[in-house]
Amino acid sequence: MQKFFKSWYFKVLCGLAILALALMIRAAASGSADVFFSQAVSVISQPFLKFSASVTNSVDNFLDRFARSEEYYLENQELREQIRELNEKLADYENTKRENEQFREFLELKENNPDYDFETATVIGRDATSRFASFTIDKGSLDGVEKADPVITSDGLVGIVWEVGLTYSHVRTILDISVEVGVYGVSTRDSGILSGSISLASDGLCRLDYLPKNSGISSGELVVTSGIGGVFPKDLVVGTVKSVGLDTNGLSLTAVIDPAVDIPNVSDVLVIKYFKGQSTGQPEAAEEGGEAE
Repeated sequence: MQKFFKSWYFKVLCGLAILALALMIRAAASGSADVFFSQAVSVISQPFLKFSASVTNSVDNFLDRFARSEEYYLENQELREQIRELNEKLADYENTKRENEQFREFLELKENNPDYDFETATVIGRDATSRFASFTIDKGSLDGVEKADPVITSDGLVGIVWEVGLTYSHVRTILDISVEVGVYGVSTRDSGILSGSISLASDGLCRLDYLPKNSGISSGELVVTSGIGGVFPKDLVVGTVKSVGLDTNGLSLTAVIDPAVDIPNVSDVLVIKYFKGQSTGQPEAAEEGGEAE
């Protein structure tokens, strides 16, 4: 305590007290004590008045928001409904756009192939266990789809209908080793058998076997269906030659084919239900992946 009375804090407080006392005496002597006290009270109360005003404004704002909560809720619901309607319109627009594109492709193919009887279809499922990108479409026997019907896009051959339900069908693609297609090179006219390959399917490629050893087929050559056997129409685009080499026995050539269609990502297809020269025979069911490369 003695240290406090000797400290400079105590001296400053005393100085301020003396100064305040002197001012009060002067104000009293001059008759302006009321003014002095009024000003002092004003200075002291000013922060409290500001704080009070701030609290009052905050309370008013809170009560206003509370009172208008129902209004805000209704506005929020209205905005949600508008967003839902816009999303529906966007979905309808995208579906209409896709359907228009599909029908345009359909009309172009129909114009070039008047004997074809088409059925448009959409991919609705993919077999996660398949190594060959097989899939399911939304058309079946009720739509006239039958087993062994070719499946295409405007870009080229995709595969073949393998199993048919009332409202759906399973499709095996040309990447599948159980699917064989007679094809030929457009420039060389050399023919062979296209089939899937276990080693190539993961890269979206397939193989062409039994080409003549003296064939002039080379990289970049366009390959199309030959129509032999009546399972696939003639001259459907299949893909292009990626590379050529001798087969394992050295008696013929084999080629790697890059399909014209991005088969793993195809979303809309056309099923050819009938074409001139179509065979009534159907491929025998085989277990997918049941053969070696």
